[in-house]
Amino acid sequence: MKQQVNETRDRLRTGARTTRDAVIRVSRALRNGASGTWSMLARGGRAVRRTTHASGAGRTGLAQLIELTALHSAGDALVAVALAGTLFFGLPVNEAQGQVALYLLISMAPFAVVAPFIGPALDRLRTGRRFIIAGTLLARGLLCWGMAGAVRTEDIVTLFPAAFGVLVLSKAYNISRSAVTPRVLPTEITLVTANARCSLAGVITATIAAPLAVGLAALAGPEWVLRAGTLLFLLAVVPAMRLPNHVDTPEIVTPDVPGPSGTDPEATDPAGPAPDTTLPLQSRAERLRAARNRWRTLVSVGPVVAEAIEVNAALRVFSGYMLLFLAFLLRGEGFRGMDTTLVLAGLAGAAGAGGIVGTAVGSLLRSRAPHQLMFGTLALAAVAAGVCAVFFGFPAAVIVAFAAAFCQAFGKLGMDAIVQREIGEEIRSSTFAVTETLHQLAWVAGGLLGLGVSLAANGTVGLGVVAGALAITFVVLAIQRVRRKRAVRAARTVSA
Repeated sequence: MKQQVNETRDRLRTGARTTRDAVIRVSRALRNGASGTWSMLARGGRAVRRTTHASGAGRTGLAQLIELTALHSAGDALVAVALAGTLFFGLPVNEAQGQVALYLLISMAPFAVVAPFIGPALDRLRTGRRFIIAGTLLARGLLCWGMAGAVRTEDIVTLFPAAFGVLVLSKAYNISRSAVTPRVLPTEITLVTANARCSLAGVITATIAAPLAVGLAALAGPEWVLRAGTLLFLLAVVPAMRLPNHVDTPEIVTPDVPGPSGTDPEATDPAGPAPDTTLPLQSRAERLRAARNRWRTLVSVGPVVAEAIEVNAALRVFSGYMLLFLAFLLRGEGFRGMDTTLVLAGLAGAAGAGGIVGTAVGSLLRSRAPHQLMFGTLALAAVAAGVCAVFFGFPAAVIVAFAAAFCQAFGKLGMDAIVQREIGEEIRSSTFAVTETLHQLAWVAGGLLGLGVSLAANGTVGLGVVAGALAITFVVLAIQRVRRKRAVRAARTVSA
């Protein structure tokens, strides 16, 4: 009996020692793993910081704007995923044509507020822009918290206005960011590169955040995705408040000097912000006189900006057309011998890759002539659509989906750079608001056209139609540009 007790005690001691050793090994492994993970995250954070602060971006404040845009885009991705199953975004592409057309019209709703109200308001409030940007983020965070409760209780009365407010504030942030970018531009890079860095940071974080949001929605529900969005937007307030003081524009009067818009068709993107040639206003009368006599209006933005808007509108039409045309073509005819889900995944992946590559290429280019880049992009779109029409099939559909997304992203960078360079501070936000509205209209028009053509044409005819339209647009705009340049040269010769 005593021997059995001793054996039991020995076994218990041995088991205790084994358990203790196992716990020690596990704790060491966890500690080493945590240390390695933290070290890897720290190295990744330092690498990201070096990237965002490169080429003088840390010195001027562009780095803070890039980091801010990354958080903004990640938050927008969380909101989109959370609302994907609600009535607000409950109109999938493969439903009836009438429902998709209604969705396209609904997508215009935020711009009905942005163009006439938000843009002019941002122009008038040119001081305190840090607080304006931070305010849009704070308000979106609060609205996301409200939407989380509305999604859980299926309160449509709260959900719809809150979702609309988030969309409007997102557009307001984009306009503000585009308007302040020239104020934080380092001398080492161009406006196209600066815009591309901001956009690329946003695309990367949105690409990472979206699948994480899908997983969180599956585990805990969409309301927790919206609560995570609240946290992200509130965190983004910190880099917004860290933007440098020079993002604000004092009340100014611009002297009578000819600007680049319309007078120099070959004006190139300056290496840095233009020198400050403004003078402080001394009285209210002088402010009113300056506003009446010297401020350019949206009606007379100049032929350079007008050309950029027209080219980018054509690229937006191309993008919207291809999205709806390929979607309904896949729903109808499809590609023989191929699974519909795999085809849809391939087209979606090609479109996503096209947007990322277009933004990345823009960040690497050092060209100081964004007009040439935009016309080249329009020509590329026409050629890609024409070639894919001749050799239409699944590979051609993937290529043209990639090309449409690439051209839209790349053309947007060039147009933003031209507006930032050509348009004065006094109406820059309004100009961005109007151009965004016009280009959303162009995208919707292209989508509706693609929807209609898909009902009566096959892939070859559908791509041939858009290729011909793009080619005609390119020729017309190129002739218009050549004539304008000749007129400017003739005027210079006469004045000389």
